Amino acid sequence: MPGRSLTALRAAITAFFALDGFIFAGWVVRIPDIKHQTHASAGALGLALLGVSAGAVLTMTLTGRLCRRYGSHPVTVVCMMVLALSVALPPLTHSAPALGAVLLLFGAGYGGVNVAFNSAAVDLVAASRKPIMPSFHAAFSLGGMVGAGLGGLVAEVLSPTRHLLGLTVVGLLVTAVAGRTLLRCEPPEPPERTPEQAARAGGKNRRGIVVVFGLVAMCTAYGEGAMADWGALHLQQDLDASAGSAAAGYACFALAMTVGRLTGTTLLARFGRARTVVAGGTVAAAGMLLGALAPSVWAALAGFAVTGLGLANLFPVAVDQAGALAGASGVALASTLGYGGMLLGPPAIGFMADWFSLSTALTSVAALAAVATVLGLATRHAFTDTASPGRRNR
Repeated sequence: MPGRSLTALRAAITAFFALDGFIFAGWVVRIPDIKHQTHASAGALGLALLGVSAGAVLTMTLTGRLCRRYGSHPVTVVCMMVLALSVALPPLTHSAPALGAVLLLFGAGYGGVNVAFNSAAVDLVAASRKPIMPSFHAAFSLGGMVGAGLGGLVAEVLSPTRHLLGLTVVGLLVTAVAGRTLLRCEPPEPPERTPEQAARAGGKNRRGIVVVFGLVAMCTAYGEGAMADWGALHLQQDLDASAGSAAAGYACFALAMTVGRLTGTTLLARFGRARTVVAGGTVAAAGMLLGALAPSVWAALAGFAVTGLGLANLFPVAVDQAGALAGASGVALASTLGYGGMLLGPPAIGFMADWFSLSTALTSVAALAAVATVLGLATRHAFTDTASPGRRNR
């Protein structure tokens, strides 16, 4: 594929990553309003949010098959349309069961598009022979930051119904523009593996290590999902923050994630993948303890930002390493485990909040970040590079 076509394809895939983050963040900053509208308890809301998880997990399995049959590009376009249309539905519900039902459809669109555009990105990364995967995840984080920031600005002006309907309009317009490029371009053919890569992929412990990388992705994505669905509510409910300040919590987190991922290539080159995972998990655990237990809004916002910096590159590195060991199937397994953590975490937080308190429940994010650190230490020799500081990695 000519370089110009690869550039256009990269721009289109980047647009879908950014749009995904924008729509998802726009939804999560209105969760406190939807909770009030449906008169749901924390446990009932957590159960309703399980609809997102169920829809996503069911669709992820199916989407992989659809991508193999029809190609990842058309599947990306269709799933994004479903996501954009379904985000307008939650404000139309008035009970937790009804909310859970529409979130099932929202989760189907979200899970499907994440598998589809990650598959498209994997093909492009392989064809371009450049480590550009972090840039796609940075676009997702940037979209989340913009969506959360915009949500905070309009929270006191627009009703959830008008706000989320606006997200639908934006989503369909961006899909129409970026989708034309995807539908015109065939997925690029990846280069053939070198003998060294083929030998590494055939190792006896390959699948077990891929699962470990998937667990690292799951532990860290759990924190991202928890921050998205419960961060604003924690600031508003436990620290008496205004609606705008509560929305700023996820914006701070998303901004830190974006900065961390934009600088991820430099960090990986300087410290290596294993050290980046270990350091990132440690920083995220410390930041989330501050964010969950801080007595003031500003201290909690600082903790959210530190958490975002720590988690920023763990998911992309885990997926990248799974792909290095097992190709596209490794990426699919690690991504499914990772997004499963992102989607199953929020309902778990809701149940723990009913049993204990929301601030206590959020400390589970710190605990799982610590688990990711331990997994990184335990598998440090399985990373494709273990360079010392200052040595450039492959």
